[in-house]
Amino acid sequence: MRLSEWRAASPARTASDPKVNAIVDPVLRALGAEADPEAWVVWGEEPATRYTIFAAASAGLVACYVRVNVPGQGPRASGKLIRWSRVQVGELAVETQGKHRLLSFQVEGQVLQGADDMADRISRFAILLFASIEGRPAPNQVPTARATRPKTAAASRKTTTPAQSRRAVAAT
Repeated sequence: MRLSEWRAASPARTASDPKVNAIVDPVLRALGAEADPEAWVVWGEEPATRYTIFAAASAGLVACYVRVNVPGQGPRASGKLIRWSRVQVGELAVETQGKHRLLSFQVEGQVLQGADDMADRISRFAILLFASIEGRPAPNQVPTARATRPKTAAASRKTTTPAQSRRAVAAT
């Protein structure tokens, strides 16, 4: 998801306040993130107070730590750029039962967990991180659990009738 999508879905109005965004955006840009980067926001237990943004940049993973209400100072953001070779990730694990999926993934000590649609979003972000760590281009479209199954070998073989074969030979 893009950072703008996270801001629109903020669980606390103060977390995506323009005053907070004005503090966060320069930190992200200074560390190499684009204007609206692919990101994951770990809202935590008190999103109105503090949260973490992980944003993919060409040089590495940007970790931006946001404190919304610092007494007497207003919002505060600090960040660091973690080179791709140093990013700590865990395995991407999924469990299914019926039509439901439960997925978990760990990045820089934060556990990302979700079910169904959220699991698909976590999967896309994790695969983006894996590709970036390995120096591969970011995938455009990550298949989801709803993707169709590949054809079997028998179904993918093209069968022709003798008449079709004769027509093909005659056409050449």
